[in-house]
Amino acid sequence: MTETPDPRPSGATPEHQHEPTRDLGPIWETEPQGPPAYAAPPPRRRRGAGLAAAVLATSVLAGGAAGVGGAAAWQEWGPEPTSATTTSSGTASASPVLDAAPAPAATDGSVQAAAEAVLPSVVKINVSGSGGSGSGSGVVLTEDGQILTNHHVVEVAEEGGTITVDFADGSHARAEILGLDPLTDTALIQAQDVSGLTPASIGSSSALAVGQDVVAIGSPFGLDATVTSGIVSALDRPVDVGTDSEGNATVYPAVQTDAAINPGNSGGPLVDLAGRVVGINSSIRTTGSSSPFGQTSEGGSIGLGFAIPIDEIMPIVEQMAAGEAPTHARLGISVSDVGVGTGRDGSGSASTDGALVTDGAQVRTVGDGSTAGEAGLQEGDVITGIDDTAITSADSLVATIRSYRPGDEVTVTFERDGEEQTTTLVLDSDADQS
Repeated sequence: MTETPDPRPSGATPEHQHEPTRDLGPIWETEPQGPPAYAAPPPRRRRGAGLAAAVLATSVLAGGAAGVGGAAAWQEWGPEPTSATTTSSGTASASPVLDAAPAPAATDGSVQAAAEAVLPSVVKINVSGSGGSGSGSGVVLTEDGQILTNHHVVEVAEEGGTITVDFADGSHARAEILGLDPLTDTALIQAQDVSGLTPASIGSSSALAVGQDVVAIGSPFGLDATVTSGIVSALDRPVDVGTDSEGNATVYPAVQTDAAINPGNSGGPLVDLAGRVVGINSSIRTTGSSSPFGQTSEGGSIGLGFAIPIDEIMPIVEQMAAGEAPTHARLGISVSDVGVGTGRDGSGSASTDGALVTDGAQVRTVGDGSTAGEAGLQEGDVITGIDDTAITSADSLVATIRSYRPGDEVTVTFERDGEEQTTTLVLDSDADQS
């Protein structure tokens, strides 16, 4: 067993169908099909203020957003045609004087400098398979062509599909999948017959601070090498992008940013102003809109973008690069949100034997021989903290545990019979699951 949120609708939305009430999801760009119908790891940090209470449910954005609408907008915003004008005396006005001076050199710590540092390492990824086709972004990790991207960008090519990579210098190459990890929405691909690429510099997401400037780079709506900038809006935001066929949730403690991120940015880097990769852009919150013809489409960036912290990704990448199956830390329990219908007395209250519990993750089952069971956790306990991270919901527990590695020791704070208790345990690995 693994720690999972309450049962929820599972599985991807069938192609060309849309749920207008689900407005946040992985951001990759599909090819237009007619009128758009819808749109060794770094040291682990001791996590601070805690995960935000709001848990974000997500779904795949798969509309043909870069088709007719995108072209129309490009034309509307393009420069107007110019022509010579005449003065009242009938003589043609003088031509403007063009300043051909080069752009000023980038200063250290500027968005321009960060972009110059990482742009050579950012690629556009084109994917096709039996499930459709689309494009996303990726970041070069090695000179010989290992490229990091999102699982949801390349999964359509997993069964006999094709992947091609467009590099910053204009060259192209075929690529194959080295490893996939849906639980962290991470994928590693290998470009074929390439050398001398520019690997990106990898930073540390644990060093990020709310309000810090960051830069996002990728191929939104197929427009490769697009640079946007913003700030870190929040840290450790639990983002849920669905569950797999076995009920395991894809949840991660995201870096939230207001840098403009749109479909096609998926898999591209979020970097600090030193040009170091601190996250991989993966999902956005959007607002849906309906047309007079009954169609519903997904909007683009509204300043709520989410990146997977690089500290959580790199241990997984190292395993995939070595040909190993990715592993994840686990407690060996299933949990649900504390709320209506989850009270221990069965009354539907959010209380635990008279003690009001407003948030946390309530233990539903404890696996036989699990580390949680051996540490004394019981069904009905409400987990409220892991080390110094506050646990506010089932998804925040899953996201927090995913930020650790198997074998890490953690202190679990929980409530039982109205009393707060703690226990220390060593996290299991899902590699031990039968």
